[in-house]
Amino acid sequence: MITELNEQNFDTYTKTGLKLVEFYADWCGFCKRQRPILEELTDINIGTVNVDENPEIVRRFSISGFPSFILFKDGKPIATLEGLHDKSQLLTKLMENLG
Repeated sequence: MITELNEQNFDTYTKTGLKLVEFYADWCGFCKRQRPILEELTDINIGTVNVDENPEIVRRFSISGFPSFILFKDGKPIATLEGLHDKSQLLTKLMENLG
């Protein structure tokens, strides 16, 4: 399930559980290629942040490349990924951090 995040709902969304958050830009070609892959991950809570519309969140986490991912566990960032990733790479990163 993909949830669009913004400055109003970001902290509430990431506060509990394991959540993968993608930072993307509408003009980014790699981001456009990443979206269908994320849509295949139907059993995973995925949040997306449009970097052009949410500059405070981008600064808060020092995001500079797109797409970028942060894996949150109970509100704390525990892992990061940068660039385009296939489904297996994303699932592997999630599995590494389930414990």
